[in-house]
Amino acid sequence: MSAAEPVRLATLAAAQRYVDAWVAGDFPAMMAAYSDDFVLHWFGQNPFARTYEGREAAIGALMEFTRRTGRRLLAVVDVMAGAERATVIVREQITVGEETREIERTLVYRVANDQLAECWVYDQDQRFIDRALSA
Repeated sequence: MSAAEPVRLATLAAAQRYVDAWVAGDFPAMMAAYSDDFVLHWFGQNPFARTYEGREAAIGALMEFTRRTGRRLLAVVDVMAGAERATVIVREQITVGEETREIERTLVYRVANDQLAECWVYDQDQRFIDRALSA
């Protein structure tokens, strides 16, 4: 076992705990997975595209995204990790107006002290997401 393997396994475990809570619909466990100083990086050309600092700011943005899009988790495609980052690939259903699409999203996490400390959100169909969040 390499010296980095225990770190990789801890990073993977933190991401997997979050995913397990998400799949189970366990909102308190999902929120407990985020560190107090969690940072969320949201990309695109929409009013949400910025960096959110702190768990409360990030949760507020995520909840508003869900409200605007009616997003629903369809599947967890993969959860993987290296020593520095964990990556979660999910498939979600997103609705904009009368149009509903299945979108693959890649969430890249930095883990610190067994909690998710930072996230970068990458969307398969960024134009559709931009339209959803600009409406």
